[in-house]
Amino acid sequence: MATEVKLPRLGRTMEQGTIVILLVKIGDEVKKGDAVFEVETDKATLQIESPAEGFVKHILAETGQDLSVGHTVLILGGKDEVVGDDFARSIISKNKTVRPKTAGELQRDVSAAVAMPQARLGATVLLNARQRITAEKMARSKREIPSFYLSVRTDVTKLVESREKLNKAGKLKVSYNDFIMRAAAIGLEKFPVMTGRLDGDSILLADSVDIGLAISIQDCLVAPVVRNVSKKSVLQIADDSRVLVEKARVNKLSPADLEGGCMTVSNLGAFGVESFIPIIIPGQCSILGVGQISDVYLPDENDNLTIRKMMTMTLSVDHKITNGAYAAQFIDFVKKLLEDPCSL
Repeated sequence: MATEVKLPRLGRTMEQGTIVILLVKIGDEVKKGDAVFEVETDKATLQIESPAEGFVKHILAETGQDLSVGHTVLILGGKDEVVGDDFARSIISKNKTVRPKTAGELQRDVSAAVAMPQARLGATVLLNARQRITAEKMARSKREIPSFYLSVRTDVTKLVESREKLNKAGKLKVSYNDFIMRAAAIGLEKFPVMTGRLDGDSILLADSVDIGLAISIQDCLVAPVVRNVSKKSVLQIADDSRVLVEKARVNKLSPADLEGGCMTVSNLGAFGVESFIPIIIPGQCSILGVGQISDVYLPDENDNLTIRKMMTMTLSVDHKITNGAYAAQFIDFVKKLLEDPCSL
């Protein structure tokens, strides 16, 4: 009996995907669980496994094609089973298909995949599927989320010392992001409206404090989510973050790794950026932008100038979910936690 292999919904917000490559051809034998094609979503590139065994009778998609969730990609049948063209045409008529790409568009997508490192002045750099969807999301965020922004300067002198001691004492290296995520998670528990998302006339608060960590990979940015951050130590957060970063670098993040965060931390300090205003990811209440740590001369209690290590954080907040006073209390609480790392 013929079996349809469809594009599955790989995440709560997924509506479409792009076929990266077809791993089978007509006549191939397929076992249940065999990878049959790769699909790129706005979050990750994944191999799709066959839900059944059989022989490939029809292929109803092509490399580079944008498809809606539920679109039939392959039709499988028994070795000697005849799956007629009429059956295939009936499936095609039911498919919800995004407009197929032209040969020129497919070639431009291939070029775009390598365009970023090879970009030259005067060149045209086209977006690949993930970049296009990310651009659409960010544009939607700017259109639909009335944001306000709060910046604080944080004295992280003690935090720098604590991190150095911790890294000398153990094999697992801890980053500043691990401390920042831990402090933010404690703050989110104390100020739970900051975990909210709008649902009609209600604000739904998160069941657990899950925080995204913005990571730059190849030609795009992803934000895999560390789960239950408020229940974990800095070392546990560091270990979870390390696993996600490694998966991101080899393009092995799953949709589950990228969903469900109630806020995101984006740190550009390594690039010498002192401060910046990050764009809120749709579905989250806020995003925290972290700048570099700089040496600054400041007066101590005796008015003597001493070198302090200062870091600027900027919080972008959805004004539909909370107000400035509440968010200000949250960021001030996080700031004080980071200035007293023993509390973490």
